Amino acid sequence: MKKSTEELLNILKNSSLDTYLKNNNGEMIENPICDYLTAIIDERNLSKAEVIRNSYIQTNYAYQIFSGLKVPSRDKLISLCFGLSLSIDEAQTLLKYAGYAQLYPRVKRDSVIISALENGKSVIDCNIILDELNLSPL
Repeated sequence: MKKSTEELLNILKNSSLDTYLKNNNGEMIENPICDYLTAIIDERNLSKAEVIRNSYIQTNYAYQIFSGLKVPSRDKLISLCFGLSLSIDEAQTLLKYAGYAQLYPRVKRDSVIISALENGKSVIDCNIILDELNLSPL
């Protein structure tokens, strides 16, 4: 049975690292982000080319992400969220899985990204809004 993150944290706090890792090995995230992205693409019946086109990420770089040769930055991963048409909850899960900070509504730039994802905007639309507010684009 899968343990919640809170349960894992409590176990970790109350045991040695060696014991924790030995007893909870099956709870660890082992798959690289490329496998997680591929699973989403397959689940949504999308092509990688379609996701790349909608993400506005350089083609060669995106295929290196999908093959596991490159680890995407947080911004590239967010761009892929747009390309995958993820909901905000799905985007947050993807960011967390990759080990990045989730989108935080108290951060102006993140608020723009959240709004754009929530309203089905494209990466280009999001970048236009970011530019209008003098915030760095994805």
